[in-house]
Amino acid sequence: MVRRVLFLTPAWMPALFFGSVLLLQGCSVLSGLTGHTPPADAPEGAPVASSTAQRDKRDAFALEVHGPDTVRDYLNRHLEIQRYRQVDDLGAAELSRLMVAAEANARELLGTLGYFTPTLTLELKETPVASAKAPREVVITVEPGEVTHVSSVQIGFAGPVENDPTSQAQRDAVRVGWSLRAGQPFNQLAWDNAKAVALRNLTAKRYPTGSILKSVADVDADRQEAKLSVEYQSGPAYRFGPLQVRGSERYDADGARRIARVPTGADYDQQKLLDAQQRLASSGYYDSVFLTLDTESLNPQAAPVIAQLREAPLQKIVLGAGFTTDSGPRLSVDHIDNKMPVLGWRAVSRLSVDRETRSLGSEWNSIPGDNGWRWFASGELKRETAGTYDVDSGRLRSGRSKAGDHIDRSYFLQYDYAQNRGYDAPPSASAISANWGWTGRYFDNNTAPARGQALALEVGAGYTLTGEQTPFVRTYARWLGIVPIGTVPEDGTQARRSRLQLRLEGGVVAAKDSAQIPSTLLFLTGGDTTVRGYSYRQIGTVRSDGTIVAGRYLAVASVEWQRPVVYGGKLTDFESVTFVDAGAVADKPGLLKAKVGVGAGVRWRSPVGPVQADVAYGVDTKKFRLHLRLGFTF
Repeated sequence: MVRRVLFLTPAWMPALFFGSVLLLQGCSVLSGLTGHTPPADAPEGAPVASSTAQRDKRDAFALEVHGPDTVRDYLNRHLEIQRYRQVDDLGAAELSRLMVAAEANARELLGTLGYFTPTLTLELKETPVASAKAPREVVITVEPGEVTHVSSVQIGFAGPVENDPTSQAQRDAVRVGWSLRAGQPFNQLAWDNAKAVALRNLTAKRYPTGSILKSVADVDADRQEAKLSVEYQSGPAYRFGPLQVRGSERYDADGARRIARVPTGADYDQQKLLDAQQRLASSGYYDSVFLTLDTESLNPQAAPVIAQLREAPLQKIVLGAGFTTDSGPRLSVDHIDNKMPVLGWRAVSRLSVDRETRSLGSEWNSIPGDNGWRWFASGELKRETAGTYDVDSGRLRSGRSKAGDHIDRSYFLQYDYAQNRGYDAPPSASAISANWGWTGRYFDNNTAPARGQALALEVGAGYTLTGEQTPFVRTYARWLGIVPIGTVPEDGTQARRSRLQLRLEGGVVAAKDSAQIPSTLLFLTGGDTTVRGYSYRQIGTVRSDGTIVAGRYLAVASVEWQRPVVYGGKLTDFESVTFVDAGAVADKPGLLKAKVGVGAGVRWRSPVGPVQADVAYGVDTKKFRLHLRLGFTF
């Protein structure tokens, strides 16, 4: 027995191994029989794809929606049955059950578009051909029916805003601003947007904690009518309390208060809070600023304003590069000192070089006082091309300024000198003057305005210091108006409005004919922002020998038609423009002769501001010029 055991034991091991190999081969044969069978219509000898590859290429079913374009696209994007297309083992029975749910889902989706009585037909088709994109196809045919329209709108209020007579204008503004009015088509998106816009109008002033108390859209599907009602809860009225600064380390917290100028004691106004936030953000002292009203305060009549700040470093160097068609590529280096020794002022020094100008300057500003006025001082050395000659100039300026929400003011003393170089250049000169400046901006948006106007005035009186000391007066004015003139349709609705942009500019230097006035105080025009179709600052007084010099009188006018571009029924971020510019410079009013430029261009509302590209024809020079510009400033 012992021998038998010793003999049989090693023989079982190769037998087991051999049997395992046979089983594995059998599996591979079965796999070949089940997974590699060619389709019935495949030619003899054609390559056979595995079932796994077929599943990777074919969905469980295809979905086809028939109906009007807007309805079809909406259902294709949002039908929940789409989520099951990649399920490998989805059978016909399961798909039939999904179609029942798909019909209810489609009716719900059509209801959000305002179609409450649609006719739906769902079909399941077998597509056994291997070339088909799926073995089965679900076809949904939609007849949406009549769209539901709004028959009535009721807007009510609860809380302090309901009976407060001083809030009547705010209640009226909510009702006037309601966007989904009687007679308009009803859909869920428009309903939600109307409620949200009205809530923003309520919470923008006095009542920041306002909310929707209740809202009902009563839809009569048989009559295709919707009765809308919404009631807003205002919450208590709030007033601005003291500013509480958080994150102040390098810079005085009281300085942040004076820069922000939050109107303590005034009724809460969201725009005033945003304006204060913008003043802090643009001051240069902070890398990030976020202002909020503390609505958890126990006293709504003196709710603190919380300023979350992240301070900028004391010193910073900024490298810059740019390009304009007026002066070509530009390189600049800025050094910023946010807290100068002794004075504690903010200093910004800049070196800038481009094709036409080289300048080195520094501007110092104090933190404004409680009345908003601040001290400033600046100095600049510049070399630039003016007309047909070159100018080496210097300027020193010191005074006070105040920047408001709409109005900027300044008054200052100024010293100028200009050394002119070139053939038959005007004589060099210097002068000292006392100046006053005023700028008012009343745009709907200061970075990309669609309506409004702005006006800038400058008045200076001084004495020339070169040659005969002679008094002079310099005045300058600039006005820009943007007037909406019509609307551009977008899919049959009202879209952004087209506009006329009107621009006027004028200046006068009044002095004796013999007065030697620095050329930097006189006028030249032409270029991207003045008279397009002409070179930068190349419109001036033309002497008998053909040289162009700065003059004592300036007049510029421009008319520009701006029209939004609609493509494929959709409003784009582009606008087309056509324009006429005219400008003149002379030493006598009677010698003003306009140089005219006409052209067309395009505007793009880019994330960093409006980009402008214009092609202009100079009627006087009979040449075309390209003008490029980034941003809007006044």
